[in-house]
Amino acid sequence: MLATIVDALLELSIVGSFSRAGSSARRRLFDWQPFPAAALDGRAVLVTGPTSGLGREMAAAFASLGARVVLVGRNEETLEAVAAALEREHGRDRVTAVVADLASLDSVGSAVDRILADEPRLDVVVDNAGAMFPSRRESPDGIEATFATMVVGPFALVAGLLPLLRRTGSARVIAVTSGGMYAQPLRLDDLAWRRRAWNGTRAYAQAKRAQVALVREWARRVPAAEVTFNAMHPGWADTPGLSASLPGFARLMGPLLRTPAEGVDTALWLAAAPDVAGLTGRLYLDRRPRPFDRAPLTRLSAAGRVELWNEVVRLAGLPHPTSSATPGATR
Repeated sequence: MLATIVDALLELSIVGSFSRAGSSARRRLFDWQPFPAAALDGRAVLVTGPTSGLGREMAAAFASLGARVVLVGRNEETLEAVAAALEREHGRDRVTAVVADLASLDSVGSAVDRILADEPRLDVVVDNAGAMFPSRRESPDGIEATFATMVVGPFALVAGLLPLLRRTGSARVIAVTSGGMYAQPLRLDDLAWRRRAWNGTRAYAQAKRAQVALVREWARRVPAAEVTFNAMHPGWADTPGLSASLPGFARLMGPLLRTPAEGVDTALWLAAAPDVAGLTGRLYLDRRPRPFDRAPLTRLSAAGRVELWNEVVRLAGLPHPTSSATPGATR
């Protein structure tokens, strides 16, 4: 009971929750145990955005837990360098690199074809890739680039891999979100940022909110016995991406920032822990479920999530990837 009360107080404080203080306190409060060395032995884990920051940390951690790791990134040279480093430590049969630009639907489609052809199973997909742009730009498909990279491309990737995930059974999809999404409502009437003055930071946060909303829709439409869909918040972690995109914040927070290892802990837990099997449609921070919204004005209704789903399906040029949609449902 005391641990739960302290955890709730940390969550209300925001700084205490998102900083490394929250991770450190919760580790002790809830007696987190280290993952067994072979926790993912025999399983296959796909990570997008694996060449730096949290993605790089996760790729190495998954490999160390025994998984075969599928690295999906757009920069071939950097991707191959990361793959080579992991191969030296874990073996060539444990790592594969797939070049894909998530902002390009053709590129995503080619990656899906290769993965379906090469991988006999896929147990976990981690949607980690992100992008923040100083000025508005469009993808090769004419979609605003932030939304293309962080929403439409990952959606097409998961939709394309869904048959393999289902065939594997008890598979898990994990979306890495950001605290910035809590402060941003999603403008369904202007997802493309054509009617508003451009703001790269807000576009990024709103794309993260869309990502999390789609996690809830996936969870509503796909049976948990086949595939679970959850989001996780890493807290404020010290990564190159944070320093580049929010240098003032990174300097201000300094020693309060989490290490990358602290930031990815919940993603590893969602991928490997037996006690989360079958749990779906949730958002986690520090191995605990958290609210999807912190302010009523940012909440996206169930009808809004269906509208978003339908628009992303349209932008991706896909048939509906699930057949059990029930637009009137709530979650």
